[in-house]
Amino acid sequence: MFTGIITEVGAVRAVEKRGGTRIVFDSGFATMTLGASIACSGVCLTVVDQGCGWFAADVSAETMSRTTLGQWKPGTKVNFERPLSVGGEIGGHFVAGHVDAIAKIVDCAGEGDSERFVFEAPIPLMPLIAPKGSIALDGVSLTVNEVAGTRFGVNIIPFTKRNTTFVAAEAGDFVNLEVDLLARYVERLVQWRSES
Repeated sequence: MFTGIITEVGAVRAVEKRGGTRIVFDSGFATMTLGASIACSGVCLTVVDQGCGWFAADVSAETMSRTTLGQWKPGTKVNFERPLSVGGEIGGHFVAGHVDAIAKIVDCAGEGDSERFVFEAPIPLMPLIAPKGSIALDGVSLTVNEVAGTRFGVNIIPFTKRNTTFVAAEAGDFVNLEVDLLARYVERLVQWRSES
């Protein structure tokens, strides 16, 4: 479990094709534990190897197909977040690291001191995205401003932009999208009741 508060921006060091895919990351984390979970631009991955300034994770074909990881190459910048510890501060919202889909940035423009980003998401997810609700984009906990059709907007403040991969984000880029956990469970409950 994570909170969507990014603690470091690292980068992909290598993408190794084996039976599956192993991604090696450059990271400033001083210590890593084998088997630990790390959110990598919103995708919960398990540390399978590590050394000074790097760690590696194995990625399934399912994850590669449902996230932006299939587009990653050496040098790709990645948002990192360690898991929430019991009693830790929840600065964002509960984020599972289970990406629902890929969203596309369709517009970004300055708005006061912040920047307004507009995203396009798959139609089936739109009922789960609500104004003033929470959403995780590339692992960053953000508040939805408005929803219209298959698009929704968020404002990103200067601090968040500087300290995440959004510093270089532009229209046409793709991000990992995870809807709010509560919305996901409410949808399942409604679906289950209609099936009963």
